[in-house]
Amino acid sequence: MSDNNDLNIPEEVEIQEQDLNEMLKIRRAKLAALQESGSDPFLHVKYEVSISSAEIHKNFDELEGKEVSLGGRMMTKRLMGKASFCDLQDRDGRIQVYLRKNDLGEEVYEEFKHFDVGDIIGVKGIIFKTQKDEISIRASEIVLLTKSLQMLPEKWHGLKDQELRYRQRYVDLIVNSEVKDTFLKRSLIIKSIRKFLDNRGYIEVETPVLQQIYGGANARPFATHHNTLDIEMFLRIALELPLKRLIVGGLEKVYEIGRVFRNEGMSIKHNPEFTMLELYEAFTDYHGMMELTESMIRTVCQEVLGGTLVKFGDVELEFGKPFERITMVDAVKKYTGVDFNSINTLEEAQEIAKKHEIHFEKRHGKGDILNLFFEEYAEKNLIQPTFLLDHPIEISPLTKKKPDNPEYTERFELFFCGREYANAYSELNDPIDQRKRFEHQEALRAAGDAEANMIDEDFILSLEYGMPPTGGLGIGIDRLVMMLTNSYSIRDVIFFPTMKGQ
Repeated sequence: MSDNNDLNIPEEVEIQEQDLNEMLKIRRAKLAALQESGSDPFLHVKYEVSISSAEIHKNFDELEGKEVSLGGRMMTKRLMGKASFCDLQDRDGRIQVYLRKNDLGEEVYEEFKHFDVGDIIGVKGIIFKTQKDEISIRASEIVLLTKSLQMLPEKWHGLKDQELRYRQRYVDLIVNSEVKDTFLKRSLIIKSIRKFLDNRGYIEVETPVLQQIYGGANARPFATHHNTLDIEMFLRIALELPLKRLIVGGLEKVYEIGRVFRNEGMSIKHNPEFTMLELYEAFTDYHGMMELTESMIRTVCQEVLGGTLVKFGDVELEFGKPFERITMVDAVKKYTGVDFNSINTLEEAQEIAKKHEIHFEKRHGKGDILNLFFEEYAEKNLIQPTFLLDHPIEISPLTKKKPDNPEYTERFELFFCGREYANAYSELNDPIDQRKRFEHQEALRAAGDAEANMIDEDFILSLEYGMPPTGGLGIGIDRLVMMLTNSYSIRDVIFFPTMKGQ
Protein backbone atom coordinates (compact mmCIF):
# COMPACT_ATOMS: atom_id res chain seq x y z
CA MET A 1 0.00 0.00 0.00
CA SER A 2 1.22 3.49 -0.83
CA ASP A 3 0.99 6.59 1.31
CA ASN A 4 -1.74 8.60 -0.38
CA ASN A 5 -0.29 11.80 1.12
CA ASP A 6 2.38 11.42 -1.57
CA LEU A 7 -0.26 11.42 -4.34
CA ASN A 8 -0.74 15.19 -4.08
CA ILE A 9 -4.51 14.83 -4.60
CA PRO A 10 -6.88 17.49 -3.24
CA GLU A 11 -9.30 16.60 -0.48
CA GLU A 12 -13.03 16.09 -1.22
CA VAL A 13 -13.94 19.56 0.04
CA GLU A 14 -11.55 21.12 -2.45
CA ILE A 15 -12.81 18.88 -5.24
CA GLN A 16 -16.36 20.20 -4.78
CA GLU A 17 -15.13 23.62 -5.85
CA GLN A 18 -13.86 22.38 -9.20
CA ASP A 19 -15.97 22.24 -12.33
CA LEU A 20 -17.21 18.84 -13.53
CA ASN A 21 -14.44 18.23 -16.05
CA GLU A 22 -11.82 18.96 -13.44
CA MET A 23 -13.52 16.59 -11.01
CA LEU A 24 -13.47 13.82 -13.59
CA LYS A 25 -9.80 14.45 -14.27
CA ILE A 26 -9.08 14.19 -10.55
CA ARG A 27 -10.82 10.83 -10.33
CA ARG A 28 -8.71 9.52 -13.19
CA ALA A 29 -5.60 10.90 -11.53
CA LYS A 30 -6.51 9.00 -8.37
CA LEU A 31 -6.91 5.80 -10.39
CA ALA A 32 -3.60 6.32 -12.17
CA ALA A 33 -1.83 6.89 -8.85
CA LEU A 34 -3.33 3.71 -7.41
CA GLN A 35 -2.31 1.69 -10.45
CA GLU A 36 1.22 3.05 -10.40
CA SER A 37 1.53 2.12 -6.73
CA GLY A 38 0.41 -1.46 -7.40
CA SER A 39 -3.04 -0.98 -5.86
CA ASP A 40 -5.19 -1.17 -9.01
CA PRO A 41 -8.81 -1.51 -7.74
CA PHE A 42 -9.87 -3.17 -11.00
CA LEU A 43 -7.68 -6.18 -10.22
CA HIS A 44 -10.00 -7.30 -7.40
CA VAL A 45 -11.88 -10.38 -8.59
CA LYS A 46 -13.79 -11.43 -5.49
CA TYR A 47 -15.00 -10.14 -2.15
CA GLU A 48 -16.77 -12.33 0.38
CA VAL A 49 -20.18 -10.83 1.18
CA SER A 50 -21.92 -12.51 4.11
CA ILE A 51 -25.12 -10.47 4.44
CA SER A 52 -27.23 -7.70 2.92
CA SER A 53 -28.14 -4.33 4.40
CA ALA A 54 -31.83 -5.31 4.52
CA GLU A 55 -31.07 -8.47 6.51
CA ILE A 56 -29.14 -6.43 9.07
CA HIS A 57 -31.98 -3.93 9.51
CA LYS A 58 -34.59 -6.69 9.71
CA ASN A 59 -32.70 -8.92 12.16
CA PHE A 60 -30.70 -6.42 14.20
CA ASP A 61 -31.65 -7.86 17.60
CA GLU A 62 -30.17 -11.25 16.68
CA LEU A 63 -27.18 -9.83 14.80
CA GLU A 64 -26.02 -7.04 17.12
CA GLY A 65 -22.35 -7.47 18.00
CA LYS A 66 -21.64 -9.97 15.22
CA GLU A 67 -19.03 -9.48 12.51
CA VAL A 68 -20.30 -9.26 8.94
CA SER A 69 -18.99 -8.28 5.51
CA LEU A 70 -20.86 -6.30 2.87
CA GLY A 71 -20.20 -5.04 -0.63
CA GLY A 72 -21.80 -2.08 -2.35
CA ARG A 73 -21.55 1.48 -3.59
CA MET A 74 -20.50 4.37 -1.36
CA MET A 75 -23.32 6.94 -1.61
CA THR A 76 -22.19 9.51 0.97
CA LYS A 77 -18.99 10.30 2.85
CA ARG A 78 -18.60 12.47 5.93
CA LEU A 79 -15.03 13.11 7.14
CA MET A 80 -14.71 14.05 10.82
CA GLY A 81 -11.03 13.99 11.74
CA LYS A 82 -10.10 10.68 13.38
CA ALA A 83 -13.59 9.18 12.78
CA SER A 84 -15.79 9.31 9.70
CA PHE A 85 -19.02 7.95 8.29
CA CYS A 86 -20.16 6.71 4.90
CA ASP A 87 -23.32 5.09 3.54
CA LEU A 88 -23.00 1.79 1.69
CA GLN A 89 -25.78 0.92 -0.77
CA ASP A 90 -26.34 -2.65 -1.94
CA ARG A 91 -29.23 -4.20 -3.86
CA ASP A 92 -31.60 -4.16 -0.91
CA GLY A 93 -30.94 -0.74 0.61
CA ARG A 94 -28.41 1.28 2.58
CA ILE A 95 -26.53 1.01 5.83
CA GLN A 96 -24.24 3.44 7.63
CA VAL A 97 -20.58 2.56 8.11
CA TYR A 98 -18.60 4.04 11.01
CA LEU A 99 -14.84 4.28 10.43
CA ARG A 100 -12.18 5.10 13.06
CA LYS A 101 -8.47 5.61 12.48
CA ASN A 102 -7.73 3.49 15.58
CA ASP A 103 -9.77 0.55 14.21
CA LEU A 104 -8.49 0.65 10.62
CA GLY A 105 -4.92 1.86 11.13
CA GLU A 106 -3.61 5.17 9.91
CA GLU A 107 -2.63 4.00 6.41
CA VAL A 108 -6.02 2.47 5.54
CA TYR A 109 -7.87 5.40 7.09
CA GLU A 110 -5.90 7.85 4.94
CA GLU A 111 -6.69 5.75 1.86
CA PHE A 112 -10.38 5.86 2.71
CA LYS A 113 -10.27 9.66 2.89
CA HIS A 114 -9.44 9.69 -0.83
CA PHE A 115 -12.33 7.40 -1.81
CA ASP A 116 -15.07 9.07 -3.89
CA VAL A 117 -18.83 8.92 -3.70
CA GLY A 118 -19.84 6.27 -6.24
CA ASP A 119 -16.86 3.98 -5.58
CA ILE A 120 -17.60 0.28 -5.02
CA ILE A 121 -16.31 -0.79 -1.61
CA GLY A 122 -16.10 -3.85 0.58
CA VAL A 123 -16.59 -3.46 4.34
CA LYS A 124 -16.08 -5.84 7.24
CA GLY A 125 -17.07 -4.97 10.77
CA ILE A 126 -19.32 -5.31 13.81
CA ILE A 127 -23.06 -4.51 13.80
CA PHE A 128 -24.04 -1.88 16.39
CA LYS A 129 -26.23 1.17 17.00
CA THR A 130 -24.85 4.69 17.24
CA GLN A 131 -25.75 7.16 19.97
CA LYS A 132 -28.42 8.49 17.58
CA ASP A 133 -29.89 4.97 17.50
CA GLU A 134 -28.92 4.30 13.85
CA ILE A 135 -28.04 0.74 12.90
CA SER A 136 -24.48 0.78 11.57
CA ILE A 137 -21.32 -1.21 10.85
CA ARG A 138 -18.20 -0.40 12.87
CA ALA A 139 -15.58 -1.09 10.24
CA SER A 140 -12.47 -3.13 10.89
CA GLU A 141 -11.73 -3.32 7.15
CA ILE A 142 -12.60 -1.21 4.12
CA VAL A 143 -11.42 -2.05 0.60
CA LEU A 144 -11.75 -0.12 -2.66
CA LEU A 145 -13.08 -2.73 -5.12
CA THR A 146 -13.91 -0.53 -8.12
CA LYS A 147 -13.05 3.10 -8.84
CA SER A 148 -15.96 5.18 -10.13
CA LEU A 149 -14.72 7.57 -12.82
CA GLN A 150 -18.02 9.43 -13.19
CA MET A 151 -19.86 11.77 -10.84
CA LEU A 152 -23.21 10.64 -9.48
CA PRO A 153 -25.90 13.32 -9.68
CA GLU A 154 -26.54 14.94 -6.33
CA LYS A 155 -30.26 15.02 -7.04
CA TRP A 156 -32.21 13.11 -9.65
CA HIS A 157 -34.96 15.40 -10.94
CA GLY A 158 -37.46 12.76 -12.08
CA LEU A 159 -39.53 13.85 -15.06
CA LYS A 160 -37.28 16.82 -15.76
CA ASP A 161 -34.47 14.41 -16.65
CA GLN A 162 -36.79 11.71 -17.98
CA GLU A 163 -34.94 10.99 -21.24
CA LEU A 164 -31.58 10.81 -19.48
CA ARG A 165 -33.06 8.42 -16.90
CA TYR A 166 -34.18 6.06 -19.67
CA ARG A 167 -30.89 6.30 -21.57
CA GLN A 168 -28.75 5.85 -18.45
CA ARG A 169 -30.92 3.40 -16.53
CA TYR A 170 -27.85 2.24 -14.60
CA VAL A 171 -27.55 5.70 -13.04
CA ASP A 172 -31.30 5.86 -12.48
CA LEU A 173 -31.13 2.59 -10.53
CA ILE A 174 -28.21 3.80 -8.41
CA VAL A 175 -29.73 7.07 -7.25
CA ASN A 176 -33.48 6.40 -7.37
CA SER A 177 -34.63 3.72 -4.94
CA GLU A 178 -38.21 3.89 -6.25
CA VAL A 179 -37.03 2.84 -9.70
CA LYS A 180 -35.19 -0.14 -8.26
CA ASP A 181 -38.28 -1.09 -6.26
CA THR A 182 -40.40 -1.01 -9.42
CA PHE A 183 -38.12 -3.43 -11.23
CA LEU A 184 -37.79 -5.74 -8.24
CA LYS A 185 -41.58 -5.79 -8.11
CA ARG A 186 -41.69 -6.56 -11.84
CA SER A 187 -39.60 -9.66 -11.17
CA LEU A 188 -41.96 -10.72 -8.37
CA ILE A 189 -44.99 -10.24 -10.63
CA ILE A 190 -43.57 -12.50 -13.32
CA LYS A 191 -42.51 -15.05 -10.71
CA SER A 192 -46.05 -15.04 -9.26
CA ILE A 193 -47.57 -15.56 -12.72
CA ARG A 194 -45.28 -18.51 -13.39
CA LYS A 195 -46.09 -20.03 -10.01
CA PHE A 196 -49.84 -19.66 -10.63
CA LEU A 197 -49.70 -21.31 -14.05
CA ASP A 198 -47.29 -24.03 -12.95
CA ASN A 199 -49.66 -24.89 -10.10
CA ARG A 200 -52.46 -25.28 -12.66
CA GLY A 201 -50.48 -27.81 -14.65
CA TYR A 202 -49.21 -25.54 -17.43
CA ILE A 203 -45.90 -26.22 -19.18
CA GLU A 204 -43.61 -23.27 -19.94
CA VAL A 205 -42.20 -23.47 -23.47
CA GLU A 206 -40.12 -21.43 -25.91
CA THR A 207 -41.03 -20.75 -29.53
CA PRO A 208 -39.09 -19.08 -32.38
CA VAL A 209 -38.48 -15.34 -32.37
CA LEU A 210 -37.49 -15.37 -36.05
CA GLN A 211 -40.33 -16.49 -38.30
CA GLN A 212 -40.84 -16.78 -42.04
CA ILE A 213 -44.55 -15.98 -41.68
CA TYR A 214 -45.67 -13.65 -38.93
CA GLY A 215 -49.14 -13.83 -37.43
CA GLY A 216 -51.29 -13.94 -34.33
CA ALA A 217 -51.96 -10.19 -34.22
CA ASN A 218 -52.69 -7.23 -36.45
CA ALA A 219 -49.38 -5.42 -36.47
CA ARG A 220 -46.47 -4.49 -38.70
CA PRO A 221 -43.35 -6.63 -38.25
CA PHE A 222 -39.65 -5.91 -38.21
CA ALA A 223 -38.10 -7.61 -41.23
CA THR A 224 -34.60 -9.01 -41.64
CA HIS A 225 -32.72 -11.27 -44.06
CA HIS A 226 -31.21 -14.68 -43.42
CA ASN A 227 -28.05 -14.77 -45.53
CA THR A 228 -27.46 -18.53 -45.62
CA LEU A 229 -31.04 -19.43 -46.58
CA ASP A 230 -31.44 -16.24 -48.63
CA ILE A 231 -34.93 -15.62 -47.28
CA GLU A 232 -36.76 -12.76 -45.65
CA MET A 233 -37.61 -13.35 -42.00
CA PHE A 234 -39.58 -11.44 -39.39
CA LEU A 235 -39.35 -10.84 -35.66
CA ARG A 236 -42.49 -12.33 -34.15
CA ILE A 237 -45.42 -10.02 -33.49
CA ALA A 238 -47.17 -12.57 -31.24
CA LEU A 239 -46.61 -16.00 -29.67
CA GLU A 240 -49.93 -17.47 -30.72
CA LEU A 241 -49.55 -19.73 -33.75
CA PRO A 242 -46.54 -21.81 -32.59
CA LEU A 243 -48.17 -22.34 -29.18
CA LYS A 244 -51.39 -23.57 -30.78
CA ARG A 245 -49.35 -26.04 -32.83
CA LEU A 246 -48.19 -27.47 -29.49
CA ILE A 247 -51.84 -27.87 -28.43
CA VAL A 248 -52.34 -29.87 -31.64
CA GLY A 249 -49.35 -31.96 -30.57
CA GLY A 250 -51.11 -32.89 -27.34
CA LEU A 251 -49.38 -30.75 -24.71
CA GLU A 252 -52.84 -29.43 -23.65
CA LYS A 253 -51.63 -26.61 -21.35
CA VAL A 254 -48.75 -24.39 -22.50
CA TYR A 255 -47.55 -20.86 -21.85
CA GLU A 256 -44.69 -18.61 -22.87
CA ILE A 257 -43.44 -15.32 -21.44
CA GLY A 258 -41.31 -13.70 -24.09
CA ARG A 259 -40.42 -10.65 -26.15
CA VAL A 260 -42.51 -9.71 -29.16
CA PHE A 261 -41.78 -6.96 -31.67
CA ARG A 262 -44.16 -4.61 -33.46
CA ASN A 263 -43.00 -1.95 -35.88
CA GLU A 264 -45.43 0.69 -34.72
CA GLY A 265 -45.64 4.04 -32.98
CA MET A 266 -44.23 4.76 -29.54
CA SER A 267 -46.20 6.24 -26.64
CA ILE A 268 -46.66 5.90 -22.90
CA LYS A 269 -48.45 2.60 -23.70
CA HIS A 270 -46.33 1.28 -26.57
CA ASN A 271 -42.72 0.20 -26.99
CA PRO A 272 -41.59 -1.57 -30.20
CA GLU A 273 -40.38 -4.56 -28.20
CA PHE A 274 -42.34 -5.68 -25.18
CA THR A 275 -43.05 -8.74 -23.06
CA MET A 276 -46.11 -10.92 -23.62
CA LEU A 277 -47.63 -13.78 -21.73
CA GLU A 278 -49.61 -16.13 -23.96
CA LEU A 279 -51.19 -19.35 -22.77
CA TYR A 280 -53.41 -22.01 -24.32
CA GLU A 281 -55.47 -24.70 -22.67
CA ALA A 282 -57.25 -27.57 -24.42
CA PHE A 283 -60.86 -28.48 -23.65
CA THR A 284 -61.93 -25.04 -22.43
CA ASP A 285 -63.23 -21.81 -23.95
CA TYR A 286 -63.22 -18.06 -23.36
CA HIS A 287 -65.35 -18.46 -20.24
CA GLY A 288 -62.60 -20.67 -18.80
CA MET A 289 -60.06 -18.02 -19.76
CA MET A 290 -62.11 -15.38 -17.94
CA GLU A 291 -61.99 -17.41 -14.74
CA LEU A 292 -58.25 -17.99 -15.14
CA THR A 293 -57.52 -14.33 -15.90
CA GLU A 294 -59.50 -13.04 -12.94
CA SER A 295 -58.01 -15.60 -10.55
CA MET A 296 -54.45 -15.03 -11.76
CA ILE A 297 -54.51 -11.24 -11.49
CA ARG A 298 -56.17 -11.41 -8.07
CA THR A 299 -53.54 -13.90 -6.88
CA VAL A 300 -50.67 -11.75 -8.20
CA CYS A 301 -52.08 -8.68 -6.41
CA GLN A 302 -52.33 -10.57 -3.15
CA GLU A 303 -48.85 -12.12 -3.38
CA VAL A 304 -46.96 -9.06 -4.61
CA LEU A 305 -48.93 -6.16 -3.11
CA GLY A 306 -50.50 -7.86 -0.11
CA GLY A 307 -54.08 -7.06 -1.13
CA THR A 308 -56.52 -6.60 -3.99
CA LEU A 309 -57.09 -2.83 -3.75
CA VAL A 310 -54.66 -1.21 -6.18
CA LYS A 311 -54.08 2.52 -6.65
CA PHE A 312 -53.35 3.49 -10.26
CA GLY A 313 -53.05 7.23 -10.78
CA ASP A 314 -56.06 8.82 -9.13
CA VAL A 315 -58.15 5.63 -9.28
CA GLU A 316 -58.52 2.82 -6.76
CA LEU A 317 -59.06 -0.48 -8.55
CA GLU A 318 -60.70 -3.39 -6.74
CA PHE A 319 -59.54 -6.79 -7.98
CA GLY A 320 -61.11 -8.70 -5.12
CA LYS A 321 -64.65 -8.44 -6.49
CA PRO A 322 -65.99 -10.30 -9.57
CA PHE A 323 -64.99 -8.41 -12.72
CA GLU A 324 -67.77 -6.66 -14.62
CA ARG A 325 -68.84 -8.15 -17.97
CA ILE A 326 -70.34 -6.33 -20.96
CA THR A 327 -70.55 -7.07 -24.68
CA MET A 328 -69.05 -4.64 -27.19
CA VAL A 329 -72.52 -4.01 -28.63
CA ASP A 330 -73.93 -3.19 -25.18
CA ALA A 331 -70.95 -0.98 -24.31
CA VAL A 332 -71.43 1.09 -27.46
CA LYS A 333 -75.17 1.29 -26.82
CA LYS A 334 -74.57 2.37 -23.21
CA TYR A 335 -72.24 5.24 -24.08
CA THR A 336 -73.63 6.37 -27.47
CA GLY A 337 -77.24 5.18 -27.63
CA VAL A 338 -76.45 3.40 -30.92
CA ASP A 339 -77.66 -0.22 -30.99
CA PHE A 340 -75.71 -2.24 -33.54
CA ASN A 341 -78.17 -5.11 -33.08
CA SER A 342 -80.67 -2.97 -34.99
CA ILE A 343 -78.20 -2.07 -37.75
CA ASN A 344 -78.57 -4.67 -40.50
CA THR A 345 -76.40 -3.46 -43.37
CA LEU A 346 -72.98 -1.96 -43.95
CA GLU A 347 -74.60 1.09 -45.48
CA GLU A 348 -76.60 1.72 -42.30
CA ALA A 349 -73.43 1.40 -40.23
CA GLN A 350 -71.60 3.85 -42.48
CA GLU A 351 -74.41 6.41 -42.22
CA ILE A 352 -74.55 6.25 -38.43
CA ALA A 353 -70.75 6.55 -38.32
CA LYS A 354 -70.88 9.75 -40.39
CA LYS A 355 -73.47 11.21 -38.00
CA HIS A 356 -71.16 10.51 -35.06
CA GLU A 357 -68.06 11.78 -36.91
CA ILE A 358 -66.42 8.36 -36.89
CA HIS A 359 -63.82 8.15 -39.65
CA PHE A 360 -63.84 4.82 -41.49
CA GLU A 361 -62.17 3.44 -44.59
CA LYS A 362 -63.66 1.78 -47.64
CA ARG A 363 -62.33 -1.63 -46.53
CA HIS A 364 -64.08 -1.46 -43.15
CA GLY A 365 -67.04 -3.76 -42.57
CA LYS A 366 -69.92 -3.33 -40.14
CA GLY A 367 -67.93 -4.98 -37.34
CA ASP A 368 -64.96 -2.69 -37.94
CA ILE A 369 -67.24 0.33 -37.57
CA LEU A 370 -68.66 -1.10 -34.32
CA ASN A 371 -65.10 -1.38 -33.03
CA LEU A 372 -64.36 2.23 -34.07
CA PHE A 373 -67.41 3.36 -32.10
CA PHE A 374 -66.17 1.42 -29.07
CA GLU A 375 -62.67 2.90 -29.26
CA GLU A 376 -64.00 6.44 -29.63
CA TYR A 377 -66.82 6.49 -27.09
CA ALA A 378 -66.84 3.49 -24.74
CA GLU A 379 -63.26 2.35 -24.06
CA LYS A 380 -62.34 5.34 -21.89
CA ASN A 381 -65.29 4.64 -19.58
CA LEU A 382 -64.23 1.12 -18.55
CA ILE A 383 -62.50 2.04 -15.29
CA GLN A 384 -62.96 -0.87 -12.87
CA PRO A 385 -61.85 -4.34 -14.10
CA THR A 386 -64.22 -5.21 -16.96
CA PHE A 387 -64.38 -8.06 -19.44
CA LEU A 388 -65.46 -6.71 -22.83
CA LEU A 389 -67.12 -9.62 -24.64
CA ASP A 390 -68.11 -10.83 -28.09
CA HIS A 391 -66.08 -8.90 -30.65
CA PRO A 392 -67.15 -8.73 -34.31
CA ILE A 393 -65.72 -11.36 -36.62
CA GLU A 394 -64.01 -8.75 -38.83
CA ILE A 395 -61.45 -7.94 -36.11
CA SER A 396 -61.08 -11.50 -34.77
CA PRO A 397 -59.55 -13.69 -37.50
CA LEU A 398 -58.41 -16.47 -35.14
CA THR A 399 -61.53 -16.73 -32.98
CA LYS A 400 -64.53 -19.06 -32.95
CA LYS A 401 -67.86 -17.61 -34.05
CA LYS A 402 -70.69 -17.43 -31.54
CA PRO A 403 -72.99 -20.33 -32.47
CA ASP A 404 -76.12 -18.21 -32.04
CA ASN A 405 -74.77 -15.09 -33.78
CA PRO A 406 -72.00 -15.76 -36.34
CA GLU A 407 -71.32 -12.04 -36.89
CA TYR A 408 -69.61 -12.08 -33.50
CA THR A 409 -66.95 -14.21 -31.83
CA GLU A 410 -66.21 -15.82 -28.47
CA ARG A 411 -63.60 -13.29 -27.48
CA PHE A 412 -62.95 -10.94 -24.58
CA GLU A 413 -60.57 -8.17 -23.68
CA LEU A 414 -59.89 -7.08 -20.12
CA PHE A 415 -60.07 -3.33 -19.51
CA PHE A 416 -59.49 -1.05 -16.57
CA CYS A 417 -58.69 2.65 -16.41
CA GLY A 418 -59.73 2.85 -20.06
CA ARG A 419 -56.89 0.58 -21.23
CA GLU A 420 -56.80 -2.97 -22.59
CA TYR A 421 -54.69 -5.41 -20.57
CA ALA A 422 -55.64 -8.87 -21.84
CA ASN A 423 -57.09 -10.49 -24.94
CA ALA A 424 -58.57 -14.00 -25.08
CA TYR A 425 -60.55 -16.30 -27.38
CA SER A 426 -62.29 -19.53 -27.81
CA GLU A 427 -59.70 -20.49 -30.40
CA LEU A 428 -60.80 -21.18 -33.95
CA ASN A 429 -60.01 -24.84 -34.68
CA ASP A 430 -61.91 -25.31 -37.96
CA PRO A 431 -59.24 -25.41 -40.70
CA ILE A 432 -61.72 -24.63 -43.47
CA ASP A 433 -63.06 -21.56 -41.69
CA GLN A 434 -59.51 -20.55 -40.75
CA ARG A 435 -58.45 -20.61 -44.40
CA LYS A 436 -61.38 -18.34 -45.32
CA ARG A 437 -60.43 -15.92 -42.54
CA PHE A 438 -56.81 -15.86 -43.70
CA GLU A 439 -57.93 -15.27 -47.29
CA HIS A 440 -60.01 -12.33 -46.10
CA GLN A 441 -56.94 -10.97 -44.30
CA GLU A 442 -54.90 -11.38 -47.48
CA ALA A 443 -57.52 -9.36 -49.35
CA LEU A 444 -57.20 -6.64 -46.73
CA ARG A 445 -53.43 -6.68 -47.19
CA ALA A 446 -53.87 -6.30 -50.94
CA ALA A 447 -56.17 -3.35 -50.25
CA GLY A 448 -53.46 -1.62 -48.24
CA ASP A 449 -53.86 -2.92 -44.68
CA ALA A 450 -50.21 -3.53 -43.72
CA GLU A 451 -51.26 -5.00 -40.36
CA ALA A 452 -53.49 -7.77 -41.74
CA ASN A 453 -52.45 -11.41 -41.23
CA MET A 454 -50.58 -13.50 -43.80
CA ILE A 455 -51.79 -16.97 -44.80
CA ASP A 456 -49.91 -19.55 -42.75
CA GLU A 457 -50.30 -22.82 -44.65
CA ASP A 458 -48.47 -24.89 -42.06
CA PHE A 459 -50.76 -23.62 -39.31
CA ILE A 460 -53.80 -24.58 -41.38
CA LEU A 461 -52.21 -28.00 -41.94
CA SER A 462 -51.80 -28.41 -38.18
CA LEU A 463 -55.50 -27.67 -37.68
CA GLU A 464 -56.33 -30.32 -40.26
CA TYR A 465 -54.72 -32.89 -37.95
CA GLY A 466 -57.16 -31.71 -35.30
CA MET A 467 -56.93 -29.18 -32.47
CA PRO A 468 -59.26 -29.79 -29.52
CA PRO A 469 -61.57 -27.02 -28.30
CA THR A 470 -59.10 -24.54 -26.81
CA GLY A 471 -59.08 -21.33 -24.84
CA GLY A 472 -56.24 -18.87 -25.28
CA LEU A 473 -55.12 -15.74 -23.45
CA GLY A 474 -52.58 -12.99 -24.04
CA ILE A 475 -51.52 -10.40 -21.45
CA GLY A 476 -49.06 -7.55 -21.95
CA ILE A 477 -46.70 -8.00 -19.01
CA ASP A 478 -45.37 -4.45 -19.19
CA ARG A 479 -48.83 -2.89 -18.97
CA LEU A 480 -49.73 -5.15 -16.08
CA VAL A 481 -46.55 -4.12 -14.26
CA MET A 482 -47.37 -0.46 -14.95
CA MET A 483 -50.70 -0.91 -13.21
CA LEU A 484 -49.37 -2.86 -10.24
CA THR A 485 -46.51 -0.38 -9.65
CA ASN A 486 -48.56 2.76 -10.39
CA SER A 487 -46.19 3.71 -13.20
CA TYR A 488 -47.16 6.39 -15.72
CA SER A 489 -45.31 5.17 -18.80
CA ILE A 490 -44.34 1.79 -20.23
CA ARG A 491 -40.77 3.12 -20.29
CA ASP A 492 -40.86 3.23 -16.50
CA VAL A 493 -41.17 -0.58 -16.33
CA ILE A 494 -38.76 -1.61 -19.13
CA PHE A 495 -35.11 -1.51 -18.14
CA PHE A 496 -33.91 -0.31 -21.53
CA PRO A 497 -36.77 1.17 -23.57
CA THR A 498 -36.33 1.95 -27.25
CA MET A 499 -34.95 5.49 -27.71
CA LYS A 500 -34.09 7.76 -30.61
CA GLY A 501 -30.45 7.82 -31.61
CA GLN A 502 -28.44 10.60 -30.03
